[in-house]
Amino acid sequence: MAPSLSDDALLAGFAVGDPDASLEFVRRFQRRVFGLALRIVGEIALAQDVAQQAFEKAWRYGATYDPLRASVATWLLTITRNVAIDETRRRRMTFVELSDVATLADERDAGPARAAEVSDGVRAVIEELATLRPEHRRAVVLSAWYGRTADEIATLEGIPLGTAKTRIRDGVRRLRDRLATTELGDVT
Repeated sequence: MAPSLSDDALLAGFAVGDPDASLEFVRRFQRRVFGLALRIVGEIALAQDVAQQAFEKAWRYGATYDPLRASVATWLLTITRNVAIDETRRRRMTFVELSDVATLADERDAGPARAAEVSDGVRAVIEELATLRPEHRRAVVLSAWYGRTADEIATLEGIPLGTAKTRIRDGVRRLRDRLATTELGDVT
């Protein structure tokens, strides 16, 4: 494949799996993609993973590229930036143990009776969360506690968006149903 082909032509060949176009496409953009990934994530090994993921996405979505919206380089570097940011967020995310959730209840403004009631309610929620399947529990905690969207949860968990939505919905429904059967179901 001649290196004088346009970026658009190389991307088209890359998207359909042409080995020569793919090799030339990666060679043409690998330094910029890796450099951007490294600037964002700050680790060589992680930047290599991000660059690989970016090229995989470019290959997967190459047929959807629209030259009227951006140049190939801009399109590819935007993919790289998004993958790098997602990886950075995913690695920064910390999970708390269910037993630690009880300490997160804000009882400063409540009197002793309300504080005890909230504490019992938190304990009940922790106990009921523990009964959920792990994937439902993670989805509920990520959604309700960390404020993650279904799309973010799908990305973090490596699952389809519909599956993330189902896990959140089913987990919340099961939790709500189980809490409704206890005396503490009204505690918020």
